[in-house]
Amino acid sequence: MATVPSLLNPPFLPPKPPNKQTALRYTKPISTLPFSLTHAFPRLQRCLVIRSSTATNVSLKENLGILKKRVTDFTSLNYWIVKDYYRLVESVNALESKIQKLSDDQLSAKTVEFRRRLRQGETVADIQAEAFAVVREAAKRKLGMRHFDVQIIGGAVLHDGSIAEMKTGEGKTLVSTLAAYLNALTGEGVHVVTVNDYLAQRDAEWMGRVHRFLGLSVGLIQKGMTSKERRSNYRCDITYTNNSELGFDYLRDNLAGNCEQLVMRWPKPFHFAIVDEVDSVLIDEGRNPLLISGEAHKDAARYPVAAKVAELLLRGIHYSVELKDNSVELTEEGIVLAEMALETKDLWDENDPWARFVMNALKAKEFYRRDVQYIVRNGKALIINELTGRVEEKRRWSEGIHQAVEAKEGLKIQADSVVVAQITYQSLFKLYPKLSGMTGTAKTEEKEFLKMFQVPVIEVPTNLPNIRKDLPIQAFASARGKWEYVRQEVEYMFRQGRPVLVGTTSVENSEYLSDLLKEWRIPHNVLNARPKYATREAEIVAQAGRKHAITISTNMAGRGTDIILGGNPKMLAKEIIENRALPFLTQEALNSELNHEIFSQKVLSEIKVGSISSALLAKTALMAKYVGKGEGKSWTYEEAKSIVSDSVEMSHSMDANELQKLANGQSEMYPLGPTISLAYLSVLKDCEAHCFNEGSEVKRLGGLHVIGTSLHESRRIDNQLRGRAGRQGDPGSTRFMVSLQDEMFQKFNFDTEWAVRLISKITNDEAIPIEGGAVVNQLLSLQINAEKYFFGIRKSLVEFDEVLEVQRKHVYDLRQLILTGDSESCSQHVFQYMQAVVDEIVFGNADPLKHPRNWNLGKLLKEFKTIGGKLLHEPFVGVSEEAFLKSLSQLHESSSINISNFHLPNLPKPPNAFRGIRRKSFSLKRWLAICSDDLTMNGRYRTTTNLLRKYLGDFLIASYLDVTLESGYDDEYIKEIERTVLLKTLDYFWRDHLVNMNRLSSAVNVRSFGHRNPLEEYKIDGCRFFISMLSATRRLTVETLLRLVTKWKSVGLQDDVLPHVCKKLGRDDLSLEMKQACVSVHCTEAIIGQDSKKTKDCGQTVNIEYHPTPEVAIVIPFVSR
Repeated sequence: MATVPSLLNPPFLPPKPPNKQTALRYTKPISTLPFSLTHAFPRLQRCLVIRSSTATNVSLKENLGILKKRVTDFTSLNYWIVKDYYRLVESVNALESKIQKLSDDQLSAKTVEFRRRLRQGETVADIQAEAFAVVREAAKRKLGMRHFDVQIIGGAVLHDGSIAEMKTGEGKTLVSTLAAYLNALTGEGVHVVTVNDYLAQRDAEWMGRVHRFLGLSVGLIQKGMTSKERRSNYRCDITYTNNSELGFDYLRDNLAGNCEQLVMRWPKPFHFAIVDEVDSVLIDEGRNPLLISGEAHKDAARYPVAAKVAELLLRGIHYSVELKDNSVELTEEGIVLAEMALETKDLWDENDPWARFVMNALKAKEFYRRDVQYIVRNGKALIINELTGRVEEKRRWSEGIHQAVEAKEGLKIQADSVVVAQITYQSLFKLYPKLSGMTGTAKTEEKEFLKMFQVPVIEVPTNLPNIRKDLPIQAFASARGKWEYVRQEVEYMFRQGRPVLVGTTSVENSEYLSDLLKEWRIPHNVLNARPKYATREAEIVAQAGRKHAITISTNMAGRGTDIILGGNPKMLAKEIIENRALPFLTQEALNSELNHEIFSQKVLSEIKVGSISSALLAKTALMAKYVGKGEGKSWTYEEAKSIVSDSVEMSHSMDANELQKLANGQSEMYPLGPTISLAYLSVLKDCEAHCFNEGSEVKRLGGLHVIGTSLHESRRIDNQLRGRAGRQGDPGSTRFMVSLQDEMFQKFNFDTEWAVRLISKITNDEAIPIEGGAVVNQLLSLQINAEKYFFGIRKSLVEFDEVLEVQRKHVYDLRQLILTGDSESCSQHVFQYMQAVVDEIVFGNADPLKHPRNWNLGKLLKEFKTIGGKLLHEPFVGVSEEAFLKSLSQLHESSSINISNFHLPNLPKPPNAFRGIRRKSFSLKRWLAICSDDLTMNGRYRTTTNLLRKYLGDFLIASYLDVTLESGYDDEYIKEIERTVLLKTLDYFWRDHLVNMNRLSSAVNVRSFGHRNPLEEYKIDGCRFFISMLSATRRLTVETLLRLVTKWKSVGLQDDVLPHVCKKLGRDDLSLEMKQACVSVHCTEAIIGQDSKKTKDCGQTVNIEYHPTPEVAIVIPFVSR
């Protein structure tokens, strides 16, 4: 039996630093400490007495808690739903023996059979049980993994359009194959959406083997793919992608200039989606609008000046801050000082605006901290995703925030951006007729999923009971005391040999704890946004379950990779292969940045490979040496790693005999790939044996211990961290340690003074934790208040976005109709626009209730002639207001009218352009539409008004048709010009509308001071803006086409006008006339939120992701709080 000294000082642990207090260093639960230690630590002895006296009570409470949980489970709706799903499980299990007898070819042929049965009238529900049985058998043969019964339930939950909550390690990735296969049989496409490119690629390659074996096509969307590659992958039966790429492809398709640029399955791009980590995508990222933006070069020189001014201003004297919503407000003294420093009379002067730049500089100073919200690398400020801890290289904050941060750090200022297209993730995924998701933590947000997406959350039971121990939360008065206690607990667990995962909230905190552990010479791994760590994310997390492994990780880094007790044998085998082969394949330095770091690998047990594996490794190294030197080939480090990865992937899809034949068959060249594959398979067996033995030892020690160093803004995020321990019935434990100085309590101005006073009465030692129920329950209630606050923000964003969602759908549907319709439908849109413009002119100057003498005929005639320019000015040059009135009076007194050849008496007759059955039919249909619409009010002169609408509409359309016929251009070419003008003008005004709506969403908050509902105000003004935008779009489209054909009439046939039209409509040459045309769209009141000195800033910004496209830059954002 090991002695106490040998237990506490194992030979592999370096000596401690001298002159350090050792009291209370070892924080093992008191009931299991050696008795001799209590003599050395009197405080522990006192705690022992207290805890011993309550041991019986604790045991009783635990038993009562277990009983209460069982009763609650039995009475819950979820229990009965899951029980109902077991009927499907029984059906699938009954078919298993029958399916097992099928050969590979017969099993693959089942897909053809299922599709035939669907065409013959059967439903997906009819074949569900058999399809699930087929997928289970295919996965068993191709992956060596058989779906458990609970995984069958998970697949059924996904198929029913619900969210499956499955604990970490329960095999959500495998579960997705069931629903994906079943829904792909319809041929309408299935999207499996992950949170990043790595997981999308991993799942497409891994789970794709099952689908390909069954005869389905599998696509993968990755950053950097061409339009052709994307189009091909979206046409597959099942497409793996990440949420941002999916959203960008949808937005890009709605900016496409022709059908060849479309990549999704139009006209129905969405059918069924399975969203992995659905809580992260729809809730955490739900506040982040997805944007496409173009650059707007202006005012870059103001940011550095504003940054200098912000340094002069003092918090509390010149400005005040609101941490909760990241807003600042200048005081009178601050305004005076800023105006003096900038030598301006008014910060809000329209001709010399400085207010926005100063405000952004103050926000950058107060809220955006280096190594917390961003890091600086290669002269750029790169955003750190607060939820994952990863660097978002292609994201930028908008509204000038990112430029202000660059100015603060003295970096090169990049251009501002202007929104071209935008959509939120909520609106994006609402486009799916059927939506499902998977996650380990969704039940706490079930009400939100039901309210916003009408998607229920079903808890799927675990395959094995969860035996993880969630230890009580410990509260500390100070942050210093908390970190010291974290260090003590890590050290104690390390001495035991248990693996430890420490979750931190920022790069800054992770590196602070790392320095603390280095000081005590405790080997560990760090995983945060630093590039030297981030590149090894999957490897570090995969080995975090090995004995003596200490891993410090930022929030959710490595999510999607399981922590297996004893280590991940596949990752270990691949690492061994890389260590042997890479030095011979590439001359580049191998992660030289990491050489000086202290890693836990220094104390991890060495993996012993067998003699066969050693021989194959030697052969692999020799082969790599010959390929690298003998054939004169040279690869970069990344290319060499890719060669190894491809060879490892080959070993998954081929057995050893096939690989051996392939290696023997390549006589004319060195068979490097098959050799690496064979070595990998052999080493993998050794690694599996080693990891199994080490995993068993780790389980005996208690499994993985997870330490949370702060409460997050949602219990769901805390539960995600807890879920890292205790996967698949493994033992494990978790402990959260919080300080009353943590950022969450400071940000929300929560009152924690009472807790500080309570702790000070109990102890004066800041490193002593408090586990009292009263304190902890109060802190948890503060966390729930934070959840409610952010739920309110998300709810408000969804409600506001629903207004824009309706408008976006109308515009995008119209755009796709123009883009994908035939040439005739494009012309119909032009004619409808012309009639609509005429109607607006008529209704603006005529009243069906009054006699035409009371109409504003002069203005009506002037506006009509202005639209067509010379084309309409010449025919109406001699028409006076009196002649117009006389003609209308005669029309009103007429007893009969020939509508097929109608024109106003004594006024110019429209050109005879309506020749042929098709055009005459169109003219008649247009007249019937005029008579049946509700635009004209009932009155004595209603018929006269409608006839005036027809006459002017006929004249305008006929004049346009007449000129296009005489121009000599091919009819298809004319239609292409019409399509270009329609799309360009619609895009321009939609972009302008988005800017106005964003301004309006900020401005309406001010109206709450006038006891008006901001949401209702936003709906009313947003509707008015949208109507004006559509009107301006129609008017400019008609004016552009008429001016163009007028030019053809005067100049004659030209070589090729389409490039000229595209260039003119794509540049700012038309910006003046466009802005004049849409002047009614702009609203002075919409800018109140930016111009008022006393208005509180809403504090919302978006992150912009630029893509190297010639016309637009693509963006992703999230809302910074």
